[in-house]
Amino acid sequence: MSHPNDAADAPLPGSSGYAATVEVQPERMGRVRTAYAPDPDGDPDPGEIVWTWVPYEESDGRGKDRPVLIVAREDQGTLLAVQLTSRERDGQSEWLPLGAGPWDRSGRDSWVGTGRVLRVHPDGMRREACALDRARFNRVVHRLQQLHGWR
Repeated sequence: MSHPNDAADAPLPGSSGYAATVEVQPERMGRVRTAYAPDPDGDPDPGEIVWTWVPYEESDGRGKDRPVLIVAREDQGTLLAVQLTSRERDGQSEWLPLGAGPWDRSGRDSWVGTGRVLRVHPDGMRREACALDRARFNRVVHRLQQLHGWR
C-alpha cells in the first residue's frame, strides 16, 4: 500500500501548478529571440536538452516525462522548447531528424517536433541532459523560423 507522501505519488515536475509545461501557439508569439547559450549549471538554457513533463497533444490532462530542446528564453523567465522522440518520424514534415545523442541512454536516433512549441518553467524541469551542438540547434531554429514566422 502506498503512502500519500511517497515520492512515486508526487506529481512530476512540470505537470501541474505554476511550473506546468504548457503548449503555446507559436504563430502568435510575436518576436522570439533564439540564442545558443548552453551553460551546464543545472538551469535550462537555449541549446540544452532537458527533461520535463510534456502534455499529450490531446490536451486531456495526461502527459509524460520526456526530453525537450530549449530554443529561446522569454522575458518573464520561462523558456520555449520543442519535444524529442525516438519514434521514427522520417517523411513527416514537422519532424526534423537529430540523430543520436547522450539524451538517449540507448543511443537511439531522435527526431525533434517543430510543429508544436512548449513553454517550460525552470522549476518544471526534472533534469538537464546535455547541450545539443550548435549546428543541429541552428537547423532546428531555422525550421521553427520557417514554420512559424519567427524572426
